[in-house]
Amino acid sequence: MKKNKYKHIYEELADKMKSGTFQPGELIPSEHELAARYETSRETIRKALTLLSQNGYIQKLRGKGSVVLDTSRASFPISGLVSFKELADQMNGVIQTNVAEFSLIRPEPYLQHQLQCSIKEEVWKVIRTRTFDGECVILDKDFLLKKYIPELTKDICGQSIYAYIEQELGLTISFAKKEITVEPCTDEDVVFLDTNGFSHVVVVRNYVYLDDASLFQYTESRHRPDKFRFVDFARRHMK
Repeated sequence: MKKNKYKHIYEELADKMKSGTFQPGELIPSEHELAARYETSRETIRKALTLLSQNGYIQKLRGKGSVVLDTSRASFPISGLVSFKELADQMNGVIQTNVAEFSLIRPEPYLQHQLQCSIKEEVWKVIRTRTFDGECVILDKDFLLKKYIPELTKDICGQSIYAYIEQELGLTISFAKKEITVEPCTDEDVVFLDTNGFSHVVVVRNYVYLDDASLFQYTESRHRPDKFRFVDFARRHMK
């Protein structure tokens, strides 16, 4: 097996959870049982279970084992920096992206502040909606400085901007600062999203930097709250 065995086990178990073979609330087999089933060490099983925990599939319960979590909500990593296309490839259901607006603009004061740029700069404005199984539940508003991304097309925006930046332009996207808030729906949210009676949305603001620490993108991602969860893995460092 070419790939690391624990990753193979992680993917197989995750697939069983996504397909419903393991149901939310169900305890999965013990480390001992899994080690026997996969003919591997318990350390390898622990690595696979840690990945499942990090990605929101299971919760480890002291003295009981690992319980399957509800994966009907899409999981968005707080600390990770991944494109929506990369996340969508791991999700179930019919997922569609629609580019509602694509233009080149001069930034107004709010965007000047967010992108730390002047009014003389040109900025790509990309408004996209994300539809899950027929419901529009994400509104993504991206603003990218043209001096770093000289060319961009609507077709690229309909696929993956990050794949284009990294694979075609040869740039390295390094890190981002994130701010997550819950805010009242705006008129724009009501127009673009199927709010389904919700009066608030979860807003994730991203400030994204290249490897030379240049801020090149500001993103505002607005989520209907019932469909998504934001996950991270934190470990307490003991003295």
